[in-house]
Amino acid sequence: MKSAKERIYTAGLVVIGNEILSGRTEDKNISYVATSLNQAGIRLNEVRVIPDIEDEIVFAINYFRERFDYIFTTGGIGPTHDDITTQSIAKAFGVKNILNQEAYNILLEFYGSPEKINESRIRMAYAPEGSELIYNSLSKAPGFKKENVFILAGVPKIMMSMIDSIIPTLDKGKPLKSLEVDAAIPEGTIASSLSDIQDRYREVEIGSYPYYDNNKVGTVLVLRSTNEEILEKAKNEVVLLIKRFT
Repeated sequence: MKSAKERIYTAGLVVIGNEILSGRTEDKNISYVATSLNQAGIRLNEVRVIPDIEDEIVFAINYFRERFDYIFTTGGIGPTHDDITTQSIAKAFGVKNILNQEAYNILLEFYGSPEKINESRIRMAYAPEGSELIYNSLSKAPGFKKENVFILAGVPKIMMSMIDSIIPTLDKGKPLKSLEVDAAIPEGTIASSLSDIQDRYREVEIGSYPYYDNNKVGTVLVLRSTNEEILEKAKNEVVLLIKRFT
């Protein structure tokens, strides 16, 4: 039986924004979230990129809530008409999207007077009823936490600041360790034998990633596990396998 420390915590990420799907904006958040969570002992198991459509957001949030310990969203919490993430998540939870007084006070302090908090800016102080704030040290407009859903900004620097402040507060498992082996051979050459190694080391995830660089074909093999001893043994077998073909 696994101890509490060996429990695997899981997460899902919902990237929200028409600009991502259209190719207008290149997403820079997925890799950072995945790396940060995995290093903390939380597995990012699924990512969805969806448009700024309320029904799509509601469906994705409710789907993820049933499957993962933590859900993170990026995008759609700004001041414009198409920033509908908070109201959509409120609908997913069946609660009202209300003015959060603490968030409003932060904006008031930042802008200096109520007159400067126009109708558009005040949208950034609305959150699903019962939410907690996720503080934003850069542009001040906060994100929000509703139960196990973390509503983050889409701007990469702000999102990174938010996720960095959240992770220390989360329950976590053992972090995944990763080792890489570069093989100057096509992956098809070692695929069958690599599968045999994977069968022997169930605690290790082995990924095979081919590349073509300067007219050379090769494969990067990535091994990941929470068990460092088993990980090292699996790596040694992979190295021996490659030597057989080089």
